[in-house]
Amino acid sequence: MNSKRISEESGLKEECGVFGIYDLDGEDVSTSIYYGLSALQHRGQESCGIAVSDTQGPKGRVTSFKGLGLVNEVFKESQLETMKGNIGVGHVRYSTSGSSTLENAQPLVLNYIKGSLALAHNGNLTNAYELREQMENEGSIFHTSIDSEVIRRLQNATSLDYTGFFTV
Repeated sequence: MNSKRISEESGLKEECGVFGIYDLDGEDVSTSIYYGLSALQHRGQESCGIAVSDTQGPKGRVTSFKGLGLVNEVFKESQLETMKGNIGVGHVRYSTSGSSTLENAQPLVLNYIKGSLALAHNGNLTNAYELREQMENEGSIFHTSIDSEVIRRLQNATSLDYTGFFTV
């Protein structure tokens, strides 16, 4: 019996948790994301991360922090106080692909010519292996073993004018 069938037969399986917020009044959102991730902790205990940006600040600048473990173990009040921004996304991870390493923790932050972009992904990209292999054959270098980086590479290959947050 394969692992996919075992998973399907065991019932509902939680896969990661994503929490995003935009404060119209320009207030910092990192603490609100922390509490949102705490409420979603049951969806993933492997790793967590937060990325924030200030829509009134430098365009495309994203501040992020992530670590292995539970939300209350990774984030301390002093860390949250350094994360200034009125838009942000957080992620708690339950691995369905990739190993349990810090590089696989999300959100992933992509720095490119137009600024920075934070990506938080919940789910599985069904053709990730094929896309990754094609991209590697074309010269792409991957830094993680998760399917979310394939999405990141696909976005990087497009010519979007907006830099900021992208959640799937």
